[in-house]
Amino acid sequence: MTEAPLAGIRIFDMTRVLAGPYCTALLADLGADVIKLEPPGGDEYRHIGPFVDGESALFQLVNRGKRSIVLDLKDEDAVKLARRIALSCDCVVENFRPGIAAKFGLDAVSLRAEKPSLVHASISGFGQTGPWTGLPAYDLVIQALSGAMAVNGEDGGAPLKFGESIADLAGGVFASWAILAALVKRGRGGAGATLDIAMHDALFALLPTAQAQLFYGGREPARVGNRHPLSTPFGCFRTADGSFALCVLNEKHFAKLASLMGHAGLENDPRFCSDSARTQNEPTLKAIIETWSCNLSADQAVSLLTGAGLTAAPIRSFSEAASSVQATARQTVVALPHDSLGSAMVVPQPVWFDGAKPVAQTPAPALGAAGDDILRELGLLDAEALS
Repeated sequence: MTEAPLAGIRIFDMTRVLAGPYCTALLADLGADVIKLEPPGGDEYRHIGPFVDGESALFQLVNRGKRSIVLDLKDEDAVKLARRIALSCDCVVENFRPGIAAKFGLDAVSLRAEKPSLVHASISGFGQTGPWTGLPAYDLVIQALSGAMAVNGEDGGAPLKFGESIADLAGGVFASWAILAALVKRGRGGAGATLDIAMHDALFALLPTAQAQLFYGGREPARVGNRHPLSTPFGCFRTADGSFALCVLNEKHFAKLASLMGHAGLENDPRFCSDSARTQNEPTLKAIIETWSCNLSADQAVSLLTGAGLTAAPIRSFSEAASSVQATARQTVVALPHDSLGSAMVVPQPVWFDGAKPVAQTPAPALGAAGDDILRELGLLDAEALS
């Protein structure tokens, strides 16, 4: 790749923890110059483990490719400098509680009054409007209120949170998507944009199967564990030594499965003659499948299924997934040179552009490491030149 997609785009990142930093890390991968504002003690993620030689792994993963400047926004001169940096950028991203940015003059209204071309993105739990806008917004709270926990979990079991902070990550992905769209619009001769990204809205948008059941099926989505709520067999099945995943979505493939298991013609049984019928009779069909699969190892079952043209896979550990030949070929994990660690492992944005994968060229920054460089770029030799 001769030039990164966002080369020349400058972003002022006033975010912390996960949703905002994840958004701006994606943009840094694409070549944007991301200036990260941190308080004197640094982003909270610098102080959350696991740690390696004093460096937070979480901070390293979501702050790659950025430049750090320390500003204490309790200080009036620091606020002036923050505004000056913001107005030198193409985009500002913040995740203060709604209303806080305005107290510093770092909100969209204040900044875009001086620079209409600015793209200003605010990431929050519930958005800048609505009755919940002022509520505290941790990922678990968003999962609870969005319905995501209610549809996740075992059949008959309790609501279950996703293992990852999926609401934060969804907010970060949608924020980066919106920023890119706003930059394209501006590039076509339009003005900048004021973007309002709510983690709650973002997570709810990622639940189309539950939406289909409620809005069109007229029923409350139920928890179904490791199977698809609408298609069968489409889930996980036991073997002699573990389990595997199997996805059968049409009648032709179900007939193949039936024949492989020694039940040729099972597709003609009224209980299993359609996807909806199979879903209604899922416990019976699961018992038939596991009577077959429990005599095999997971690898044997998968080999037989894939050999018959069906879609199946073993359930790998996270370390196996990270080190697989596929992950290596796709550069899923990249090592960046790091002054104290030697190398920092990161997982860059996943999209390839013209046969190459853009990734940030530098690891997460040391606290305040780029402060002097940023002041110099603004023509400020020292803090006394702020006024």
